[in-house]
Amino acid sequence: MIPRRIIFAAPFLAFAMLCLFPGVASAQSSAPDATWRFAVSGDSRNCGDVVMPAIAAGVQKSAATFYWHLGDFRKNSDFDEDIEHQPEHLAKPLSISAYQQTVWDDFLQNQIAAFGSLPVFLGIGNHETVWPHTREMYLIQFADWLETPVLRKQRLGDDPNAHRLTTYYHWIQDGVDFITLDNAVNNEFDADQLKWFEKILARDAGNPETHTIVVGMHEALPDSIAANHAMDDSPAGVASGRRVYADLLKAQNESHKLVYVLASHQHFYMAGVFNTAYWREHGGVLPGWIVGTAGAVRYALPPEKSDAQAAATNVYGFLLGAVRPSGEINFTFHQLNESDVPPAVVATYKPEFVHWCFAENSATR
Repeated sequence: MIPRRIIFAAPFLAFAMLCLFPGVASAQSSAPDATWRFAVSGDSRNCGDVVMPAIAAGVQKSAATFYWHLGDFRKNSDFDEDIEHQPEHLAKPLSISAYQQTVWDDFLQNQIAAFGSLPVFLGIGNHETVWPHTREMYLIQFADWLETPVLRKQRLGDDPNAHRLTTYYHWIQDGVDFITLDNAVNNEFDADQLKWFEKILARDAGNPETHTIVVGMHEALPDSIAANHAMDDSPAGVASGRRVYADLLKAQNESHKLVYVLASHQHFYMAGVFNTAYWREHGGVLPGWIVGTAGAVRYALPPEKSDAQAAATNVYGFLLGAVRPSGEINFTFHQLNESDVPPAVVATYKPEFVHWCFAENSATR
């Protein structure tokens, strides 16, 4: 059935912090001689309140050390179907203004809270800047997730005067530099962010203890297989995105770092997204993935899908990265089934709507 359209020192102190701020703990470091894991996906609008608790359960079962969300928490520009199907809103539908005032709290309460004490890192997507929301409002709402101890320590370690929070940040964990970028507005990286990013890469180049760079962002860098809905949508996006790609190629080829690039925005799963004629002819193909599979309405795969290493749509799930002691990362996609949705979520949204999310939440049908 198509849904109705109505218009988170001492042991006690550590425990207390987890209770007060769910999901904002520092990422746990792993033994230097052991493989460790992290999970990532993005785009949890539409059916995210149904799908994200299942992702959280799968991520926790996988023994991942953290979860990384690449943006688009809620639709914002219109109603999310899952919010419409919450019992209180079926009985008394929200107005659009009331919906927009509650969407981010809904994301934290019904999606991020499911991860419990597992660290969660957040990236900003284009739907986080849909009016009436702005980047400034985002920084205020999600400050606890942008000012965790691990992020604050990294930021001030890089620059003791960097007291201002930004929507882009990084942290180094067991020799891997995880970099969250912001291309949520105008499909571009602005000048300040590019300057910061290139300083980080220069620092990585001179640090023999940093052997791997993983960059996550909402929209894929330009000239990928998914170019029809990525940074290619604007001239500024193409220019700044190609510059970041060239910087990463330099880090790989001259600094001899292992480089991996992650994005969402397109609501499907794809591996090998930069295997295109453009990048084969302009420096080389970086390892890249798109994983916009956390609840959003699923999109059709692009015609060039046969050039990808793997591709699937009408799926939900998360990408699991297994980091070897060498710094090499093996990525596998973990697809979710309808039966993976926790019983408490099914009880809230009812089996009919949960089934709709898995069977009908698709632009390809």
